[in-house]
Amino acid sequence: MVEQAAEITLRPARPEDASSLAALSIEVWLGTYLRRGINGFFADYVFAELTPQRMAEQLDRDTERFIVSQNAEGIDGFIRLTQGPKPPKGKGSALEISTLYVQPRHHGRGLGRALLQAGLAHANALGARHPWLTTNIENTPAIAFYQRQGFAITGRTHFQIGDQAYPNEVLTFQGY
Repeated sequence: MVEQAAEITLRPARPEDASSLAALSIEVWLGTYLRRGINGFFADYVFAELTPQRMAEQLDRDTERFIVSQNAEGIDGFIRLTQGPKPPKGKGSALEISTLYVQPRHHGRGLGRALLQAGLAHANALGARHPWLTTNIENTPAIAFYQRQGFAITGRTHFQIGDQAYPNEVLTFQGY
């Protein structure tokens, strides 16, 4: 599957993409969630969790599906779907949109929407008509984006790092 629309090329991720996916994840995670500086607590989390090895392990799982946005120089965004988990709050399919990251310098080009639409098409093909995701309650641009794409807030949960919990909205796709 390689899809092109308005200079956007989407393709399934490959094992050799693991380091690019890890680097992009670090860039987006730090830029989105750490606005007032980086401390050891968060640096340790990032370097333990967002590694090429972990990405390679995820890419190798049958329950994971990664779709990347590829430009002439490399990957500028990706979506990761995980089969199996049910939403922690509210109703939804047993398919989580685990990650949707686009490099900030590529925002506004339609990459996030294209990746999300490809992910929703994959979910629909699996019979998962109501995939779900979580996002930090302070990430209002992401919440607004998902709501414009047909998601509704269906609950609240917490993202855990060690002994610290961060409130996240649960959003579920309401269907076409």
